[in-house]
Amino acid sequence: MKKVKLPSGKRVPAFGLGTWYMGENPATRTEEIATLQLGLDLGATLIDTAEMYGEGQSEELVGEVIEDRRDEVFLVTKVLPTNASRRKMTTACERSLRRLRTDRIDLYLLHWRGDIPLAETVEAFLSLKEQGKIRHYGVSNFDVNDMKELWSVPGGSETQTNQVLYNLESRGIEWDLLPWLRVRNIPVMAYAPMGHASLLQNPKLVSFARRHGMTPGQVALAWLLLNDDVIAIPKTSHRDRLLENLDALEHRLNRAQLAELDGLFPPPTGPRALEMI
Repeated sequence: MKKVKLPSGKRVPAFGLGTWYMGENPATRTEEIATLQLGLDLGATLIDTAEMYGEGQSEELVGEVIEDRRDEVFLVTKVLPTNASRRKMTTACERSLRRLRTDRIDLYLLHWRGDIPLAETVEAFLSLKEQGKIRHYGVSNFDVNDMKELWSVPGGSETQTNQVLYNLESRGIEWDLLPWLRVRNIPVMAYAPMGHASLLQNPKLVSFARRHGMTPGQVALAWLLLNDDVIAIPKTSHRDRLLENLDALEHRLNRAQLAELDGLFPPPTGPRALEMI
C-alpha cells in the first residue's frame, strides 16, 4: 500500500475508506461491514468517518468493524463546528469514542469552519491530545484564508491535514490552497475523489478509461494517487467495487495520459471559492 507522510512523521495509507451514508440502512449493513473488513485485509487501513454521518450511525458501524483489530487502523473522525468549543468538544469526542469502541482517535478533524474562534478550537484539540483521547488533529473544508488564520493561532501549525473536495471535476484547490499546503508539507485528504455520479458517467472520462484499459473510477483515483501528498478516501459499500477501486493503485498514469486529462478536465486559471458537498 502506498503511504503518505503526515507532518508528525506518521505514514498513513494513500488509499483510505470513506463511510459517508454507511450504517444508516440495516439491509446493507452486512455488506458494508464485509467491505470495510476486506479493505483492512488489503492494506487500506485508514478509515474516515464523522459524528455527523447518520448522527453517529457510521461511527457505530466502524466501531463494530475495528473492535478486534484496532491497532491495525488509522482512525479518522470529525467533530461538528457547533461542538468545537472547549466545553463541548470533550463531550463530543467521548461520544465518538464510545460509538467507535476505542479509547483514542488517531486524527480528529474540525468538519468545517464555524462560529467558534479557531484559537478556542485548537485549545480543545490540544487538551484532548494531552489527555490521550486523540493523537493528531486537523481540519476539513478550509480554504486558504482559513488556513492562514489557523496558522496564526497557537498550536494551529500542528494541523496534520485538510480534508477537502478534490477530484478531476473539482480542481480549484490547485490554484492557491494546494500550493500553500505543499509549502508546509501538509497532505490533502480528498473526499469524493471520484466526484459526483456525473463524473463517472462523463463521456470524456468513459472514453479515456476505455482506451487505456481502466474503469472511469480507476482513472479518477489513479490521477489523485499519483501525488505523494494526497490521501484519497473513496466510499463504497460493495466488495466488488472496493476491489475495482483498489486496482487503481496498479495504474500509474504517464505524462501523455496526464496531459490528455488536463485537456479534458482543465486545471484552474484563477482563484475559485472552495467547493463543498
